[in-house]
Amino acid sequence: MISSANRLINRPILATIHTDAFRHNLSRIRELAPESKIWSVVKAKAYGHNLEAALKGLESTDGFALLDIADAQSLRDSGWGGRILLLEGLFSHDELELAIQLKCDLVVHSQKQVEWLESYQNHSGHPINVFLKLNSGMNRLGFRPDQYRTAYHRLHSAGYRLHHMTHFANADQVERSPSVGQQLECFDKVIEGLDAPTSLANSAAILWHRNALGDWVRPGIMLYGVSPTGVHADIVRSELQAVMQLRSEIIDIQDLKRGDHVGYGGRYQAPEDMRIGVVACGYADGYPRHAEDGTPVWIDAGNGQDEGVICPVVGQVSMDMLTIDLREAPNARIGSIVELWGGEVPVDDVAQMSGTIGYELICALAPRVPVVIK
Repeated sequence: MISSANRLINRPILATIHTDAFRHNLSRIRELAPESKIWSVVKAKAYGHNLEAALKGLESTDGFALLDIADAQSLRDSGWGGRILLLEGLFSHDELELAIQLKCDLVVHSQKQVEWLESYQNHSGHPINVFLKLNSGMNRLGFRPDQYRTAYHRLHSAGYRLHHMTHFANADQVERSPSVGQQLECFDKVIEGLDAPTSLANSAAILWHRNALGDWVRPGIMLYGVSPTGVHADIVRSELQAVMQLRSEIIDIQDLKRGDHVGYGGRYQAPEDMRIGVVACGYADGYPRHAEDGTPVWIDAGNGQDEGVICPVVGQVSMDMLTIDLREAPNARIGSIVELWGGEVPVDDVAQMSGTIGYELICALAPRVPVVIK
């Protein structure tokens, strides 16, 4: 199954989405949170992985959580009959009728959203699930503790089926404030006596705070085999698998003399006579322009066994190309397969060498890159 912005483009770059890795990661989450139901977070077109691929690989999830009502419509049109949660609720009153028709669960985080729901006459014949969001310390979305119970009672009186929800700010950083423990204490105090299911844990909390899971967990980045902290060792320890693999090929090889410079600005200077490979991938494909010299790239060893070596990026990444040091790959040639990230090169490692996080790289895969769903 291939999708591309332009199928006539025959550049060798290709992103492969491995739906078996989705299934594996979802299974691991069930092992880590066996008593919780799972909202699989697929916002931003499944973190750049394609909603179609997510539906295929995560079909056994308890529900999908996303932002845009158009994506909810797409899931319904594709045959998904399970629960869908709109993570930021409604952006306008005009969306309410469609959200109800699509049988979406709604996050409610503002007074305006409460007013919209209070004024709505529900003729759908089924109850509407609301996840009322408490601002327990992240200070982004949600009702402050002194506002929360009033919002709860208003929506309960209006006939909505209520759930309690909050979001942890620092589940991946034990020393930061507010801590998970502080936010959980606030949450428990505010909802005391208000009987309803809870939704608490994001990926980091699922991995490291099993006392803060709730009835519904909301895994995002870990579903895609990427670390919440940016440290790939977290993924190895958690036995998760990379879902996206970005590959291309060497399209030219240059023989450099000692002292020769490479690329725009001549950032890299050859320390000795050497070969560099030119790869068909650049920042217009979603590869980070700020990747430093030494950013790892995997190159097929050329023995037909899909075995290879890690070689470093050298020189400034340009729009359509990047260059790599081939001294560790003497058999590399034009047409050699290169992995930019995936099973051999963790996207977290590329992100660390580029001053960003794995989230950004996978979400930024460019529309011009062909995608294969396996």
